[in-house]
Amino acid sequence: MENRIQVGNEYVIIKAKEDGVNVIGLTRGSDTRFHHSEKLDQGEVMIAQFTEHTSAIKIRGNASIMTAYGEVESESKK
Repeated sequence: MENRIQVGNEYVIIKAKEDGVNVIGLTRGSDTRFHHSEKLDQGEVMIAQFTEHTSAIKIRGNASIMTAYGEVESESKK
């Protein structure tokens, strides 16, 4: 039996509440690395999905993050 990670069911919706919100995708595997980044301006929305390559998503800046588990707010650095 093949040992595979099931992916494709977990989505995250990120809505920027200010200009310059950074969304950074991090890789799976023995070495966690940045593999993709986006910059959102106020009001922009991004729908991200965890995949066989993406194990984590880092968000910098003031944004609303919605998941199947609920909603959370990130904050700007003060």
